[in-house]
Amino acid sequence: MPQKNNHLIDDILLILTMAVLAGCGLIYEYLLSHYAGRVLGVMESTIYTMIGLMIVSMGLGAFAARKVRCAYNGFVWLELIIALIGSSAILIIGGLIAITQIFPQLIADMLSIPPDMKPQGGVFKQLSWLAFNSPYFFGVILGFFIGMEIPLIARIREHIHQAHLANNLGTIYGADYVGAGIGAAIWVIFLLSIDISKAAALTASLNLIAGAFFIIRYWSKLTWRKTFVALHLTLALIIVLMFNYGNQWLNQMNSLLYLDKVVHTDKTRYQQLTFTERHMGLEQDNIINFYLNGRLQFSSIDEHIYHDYLVAPVMAGSARHDNILIIGGGDGLALRDVLNYNPKNVTLIDLDNELIEIFKLPENSVNSRLAHQIQALNKGSLQDDRVNILTADAFIAINDLLKNRQVFDAIIVDLPDPSHPDLNKLYSVNFYARLNLLLAGDGLIAIQSTSPYHAKDSFIAIGKTLAASDFSHVEQYHDNVPSFGEWGWTIASKSGASPLARLNKLKELPVKHQWLNLPILKAAFIFPNNFYDNKADIDINILGSHTIYQLHQSAWQDQQGLN
Repeated sequence: MPQKNNHLIDDILLILTMAVLAGCGLIYEYLLSHYAGRVLGVMESTIYTMIGLMIVSMGLGAFAARKVRCAYNGFVWLELIIALIGSSAILIIGGLIAITQIFPQLIADMLSIPPDMKPQGGVFKQLSWLAFNSPYFFGVILGFFIGMEIPLIARIREHIHQAHLANNLGTIYGADYVGAGIGAAIWVIFLLSIDISKAAALTASLNLIAGAFFIIRYWSKLTWRKTFVALHLTLALIIVLMFNYGNQWLNQMNSLLYLDKVVHTDKTRYQQLTFTERHMGLEQDNIINFYLNGRLQFSSIDEHIYHDYLVAPVMAGSARHDNILIIGGGDGLALRDVLNYNPKNVTLIDLDNELIEIFKLPENSVNSRLAHQIQALNKGSLQDDRVNILTADAFIAINDLLKNRQVFDAIIVDLPDPSHPDLNKLYSVNFYARLNLLLAGDGLIAIQSTSPYHAKDSFIAIGKTLAASDFSHVEQYHDNVPSFGEWGWTIASKSGASPLARLNKLKELPVKHQWLNLPILKAAFIFPNNFYDNKADIDINILGSHTIYQLHQSAWQDQQGLN
């Protein structure tokens, strides 16, 4: 009876251990996929590639587990290795990327090479490529070792029972699947909202605890006892350091990727926020740049050009300005310009509440100098009493607006480029058709539409998709925004005269803008020769088709020489 009880205790502990480790394995997949997506910028394909590579590597690891002579010793070694790699992989990846990015500059400084001749090709480009793809390497290595866990635990169970267990693998795999599901829930509910280095450290600590449990429970069966204890204590110290300082170190490394000094960085549930500052001397204001997941969203030196083109045509061409809807624009910059037209009410819908809070009350989130600069940029627009802010997914939130039978005199869609499948739905016929229902009959809608130079087909597809959503007149326009290059916007009317026809009736813009005037605006509607020649070959973006997302990704990869 005592032996049966011991076997039962061992079984319970081993099955629980397997469940916990399965959850850790899935979290490691998510951690590396999430970070790799931010580094490489192609979130969907990166996640699928990472998970696919790790699954294949786990299969190879399962085969390799047969070569482990002692399952007890092997398991403890295994958890030490997984905990070490899991806790440090992201920090190492960040370090590799930072080194390869600053190395050409160091060489240029050493040899007094002019900035425009900085060495970036040849071996420098290859090293950079290897660094940016290093998450896949760590995914393969980590997957390989994770794959060894199930075979080793299965062998340990049979060794304890001194018999072949008919349902051994079924029991272990059952624990594995349940544990993976719990791990996924923990990732979504808790770990996704904390610093990625802390999430990695917490996950690695469970691997370390699993190894410590084996040392205590099966002390007599181990041959590396003192070594295991010493390594566990050392690794425990490393994990504590990673938890406390990993994010600080990672931010310092990530800061090396930016041209200017990083003055604030933060991670919300949805994205990484980074502010940089460039000092321009005593007589000029410093330049503030704002990045989401490493991609520039605006620069204080020329954001007024972008927002002039986004706001002025739709507001100047609309019959009234009483009730305005802004989709996106959580930085409050487009809202700032809209408020110059004295609307009665403005509804702003943005997904990221933490981002809005930074731009609404910057003094609560960033240093006083940056807070002052943010307030000077958006002029406190998000605190205006006329503004109703909805923190929600716009794709869903507009259904509530439709149910409440709200009608808007003008709609402005200021969303990031369709560089992720989740954004693609906000560039679809389904979304635009519902916005059509919200728009007053004599109103206009304006949409930021990516670059007509770098992503021409994606730009044209946005116009075609809007036209397929029952807007009577759809027109596009473009100009150069120095920080972005050639940029484009789409504007449409629901009925009546076309947007350009309405602008042609004006003698001047009703509100003075910092950059834009009426002649420049009218000229922006003119495109180069043969620009729309392939328009008939470009598909509209139906919900689920990912047409615009794929066109956008393909275009930017071609521009960067990745295809």
